Amino acid sequence: MQEGVTEKISEVVTEDIWGSIKEFLNIGFHFGEGENAIHLTIGLLLLVAFAFFATSFILKSIRRLATRKMDETDTLKFVSVFKFIKYVVYIIVVFTVLSLAGVNVTPLLAASAALLVGVGLALQEIFQDVIGGILIMVDKSLLVGDIIEVEGRVGRVIDIKLRTTRAITRDDKIIIIPNHKFISNSILNYTQNHKTTREGVTVGVAYGSDTELVKELLLQSVQEDSRILARPKPFVSFDDFGDSALIFTVFFFISNSFIDPYIKSDIRFRIDALFRENNVTIPFPQRDVHIIKPPDES
Repeated sequence: MQEGVTEKISEVVTEDIWGSIKEFLNIGFHFGEGENAIHLTIGLLLLVAFAFFATSFILKSIRRLATRKMDETDTLKFVSVFKFIKYVVYIIVVFTVLSLAGVNVTPLLAASAALLVGVGLALQEIFQDVIGGILIMVDKSLLVGDIIEVEGRVGRVIDIKLRTTRAITRDDKIIIIPNHKFISNSILNYTQNHKTTREGVTVGVAYGSDTELVKELLLQSVQEDSRILARPKPFVSFDDFGDSALIFTVFFFISNSFIDPYIKSDIRFRIDALFRENNVTIPFPQRDVHIIKPPDES
């Protein structure tokens, strides 16, 4: 008899506790009426917070699992893309939790859709930059360290982010490039295939010069430079018979195209010195002027 009374008392206490907890969780604000009513309660906020923490924990686990065998460069790229995906997942989780909690999310979705359309039109270029950044990171069409030419300026890529790419120019200035330019414009990448690039220096010599000697001197001017690769071998091209000069180009290969203007400048100094030592003339443009006297009038 006493045990039965004790059980009934325990059940009553438990029901009172659960009732109090439910009352506490139902405390909040209620907006609207009928099916479109929105009930913002403590229980709903706690449920959303728990869903956020659980989602965050799962996403961090996925990120660590996916990047454990990646190098530092690939990891940074993956993290940048993953941030964008994370925001999308959070939005989906919030709407899912609200729907499961009995909240009619149709008005919210309709309002969000209209808002996103307006924001999308206003921020269209930013979205293009983000999509461009994702494509760059996924297909690896651009890597940190690549030498690129954008709008006539050459730079070395130092950072690739989700919206912009930064490159440092040869005069130590930073170019900030929106990522959509890499998918909408033609960008010259000097080191896409490999770091070795072919460069050349063009010079003209006077007509009547010993062309074999010119070829030998041009090869000598590049063979003395340690920055120029021995393989592939440098070579000389006889380009054209110009108006006032024979045009030659000496081609060579380097592994750092970022500094090729300085290498070319040194080669031109050596060519000028070698030509002076061997009496090879670099002509300047010449024009013959013929003065024709009109016939005497009788």
